[in-house]
Amino acid sequence: MNKDAALYFYQNLNKNKIALSYLKERSINKNTIKKFGIGFAENSWESLYKHMISCGHSGDDLESAGLVVKRQNVGGYYDRFRNRIIFPIIDTNRKVLAFGGRSIDLHMPKYLNSPETLIFSKGDNLYGLNIVNKKKDINKIVLVEGYMDVISLYNNGINYSVASLGTAFTPNQAKLLKSYRKEVFICYDSDEAGLKATDRAIDILKDEGINGKVILLPSGQDPDDFIKKKGKERFEELFKDSLNYIDFKIHFIK
Repeated sequence: MNKDAALYFYQNLNKNKIALSYLKERSINKNTIKKFGIGFAENSWESLYKHMISCGHSGDDLESAGLVVKRQNVGGYYDRFRNRIIFPIIDTNRKVLAFGGRSIDLHMPKYLNSPETLIFSKGDNLYGLNIVNKKKDINKIVLVEGYMDVISLYNNGINYSVASLGTAFTPNQAKLLKSYRKEVFICYDSDEAGLKATDRAIDILKDEGINGKVILLPSGQDPDDFIKKKGKERFEELFKDSLNYIDFKIHFIK
């Protein structure tokens, strides 16, 4: 079901000028769109639902996958994702587990994620791990906060980043990273919320036996902002000045 939905969203993107224009403004190229299977959910209440029913799926099954929501009282279903850029969440076995959606208008919330389902638990997966899993020659992983950070870094040559999925970093996600036996660098937003999230994440890594390091970005920037303005080489220079556990704790407390 999720694979059918992902293909539908991907085909929608290529037919929608507004959605393509949004990605172009974010400097996301066609190769990156294809690599991540980025798609688009139409500004419609039932377009996905009707398509999936035509593919032979039932409303109850679609609801159990988190793709549609059951209407109260009146019966029927409506699409969970509407007028959003869609990011399929794919595991290391190339299975589509769930979706994240980014609003391209003023509709809130800005990011909407699939609910927990029989095959998807937010705290047990990492966005972009299916890409990193193929990079056997890379000795490090960058942990960032969101979909667009992973995509923007990849788009600019940093193809070894992952993000937690609409939730705070968890011990199970740390266990996933530990299995790769690579250096882990946390690169969250540079605002107060980002620093607090970094403080929690580096403690979780330490508890899991990972000596994580922290990349501090200039004030007011996130990885997406930085790499688009400064480029790959400047981003890679940040690894040299990364802080270990103790140095970050001192910086954070100060």
